[in-house]
Amino acid sequence: MRTSTTSPQEPPTRRGASGPIVRAWRLFLRHSGELFRFVGVGGVAYLIDLGLFNLCYLVLGWPDWTSKILASVVATTFAFFGNRHWTWRDRIGVGAAAHRQYVLYFFFNGIGLLIALGCLWANNGLAQVWPQYFDNPLAVNLSANVVGVGIASAFRFYAYRTWVFRRVERA
Repeated sequence: MRTSTTSPQEPPTRRGASGPIVRAWRLFLRHSGELFRFVGVGGVAYLIDLGLFNLCYLVLGWPDWTSKILASVVATTFAFFGNRHWTWRDRIGVGAAAHRQYVLYFFFNGIGLLIALGCLWANNGLAQVWPQYFDNPLAVNLSANVVGVGIASAFRFYAYRTWVFRRVERA
């Protein structure tokens, strides 16, 4: 015999599940196409960035900061056209939208470059304390091209889809 006046709770139905993992999975599925195109364009741009950085830094003997800035500008130019004409081709717009996209794209890439340079700066500081670990080409590459680019890429994906390549409202 029941002593409680409340009815037992029904288990959540499959349709009503809304935990954080389910929401994250649905968000991933909703944006997976553009995410994979973004990663494809970014992968090629990354190879351009990495190759040009190492050419300038290791072969030509340029300073690491100069090498990273040049490599990033060239890779960014490639990535802009790839993202504009493939990743978010349905959001292109016309006329002034292209100028707006170009300016915003390079603005957010500048922030991404500052993130990568911040990681390079941190590595250079650590090289002063532990030169045996951080004062070598591998550590410089890891800080600038793995950690820095990785953090900056997450920021860029959000910034591009939110502010640069916005959906065009159809009348």
